[in-house]
Amino acid sequence: MYRKFFKRIFDVISSGIALILLSPILLYVAWLVKTRLGSPVIFSQIRPGKDGKLFKMYKFRSMTEERDKDGNLLPDEIRLTPFGKKLRATSMDELPELINILKGDMSVVGPRPQLVRDMVFFTEEEIQRQSVYPGLTGLAQICGRNNITWKEKFAYDLQYIKNINFLEDMRIIYHTVFKVSAQEDIATDGMETAEDYGDWLLYKGDITKAEYDVKQEMATLLLQRFI
Repeated sequence: MYRKFFKRIFDVISSGIALILLSPILLYVAWLVKTRLGSPVIFSQIRPGKDGKLFKMYKFRSMTEERDKDGNLLPDEIRLTPFGKKLRATSMDELPELINILKGDMSVVGPRPQLVRDMVFFTEEEIQRQSVYPGLTGLAQICGRNNITWKEKFAYDLQYIKNINFLEDMRIIYHTVFKVSAQEDIATDGMETAEDYGDWLLYKGDITKAEYDVKQEMATLLLQRFI
């Protein structure tokens, strides 16, 4: 009953209340992003949701738009400013996702929405994480977040979807508050931003370069169809 009906009711009520109570913080962070990084304040990115349906996920910008002489964006580690790092460390950049929850794209608790270029590399087992709405936080986020391997993240996601219940969601939310306060496991050790799943698989030798290129083309096609 909770999974089918009450979880969505909880999502609507909690995200609505959070947007109201946190509105001063949201406005203040928006002002900081505007003055330090410029426009647009809100960064949107296409992510796969429930049943693989694509949606636009909203976040506060944490990177500049610096480009090379050919117009290509510079690497993430260059565009990520100290201010942007602080936004990510405090998870303030994630707050606009409350709008996605209210809209019905996401849930408060669930597997984190990955990139489309990550999803195309999912195995038949891993794609099961798309059978539920992605979450603002999840079991993997309180068990290591970005400082565990991709396979460990997916194992936690699959563990969560097998036993969705109210008490487990409350436990995850409770531990998320402490994780965010402690600013733990924000990034993989030795890296400024998380490594893409496909890149990780290629580096480990689990896929060939030819397989990698085919999957990347699939991701590009999916994004083009959505746009």
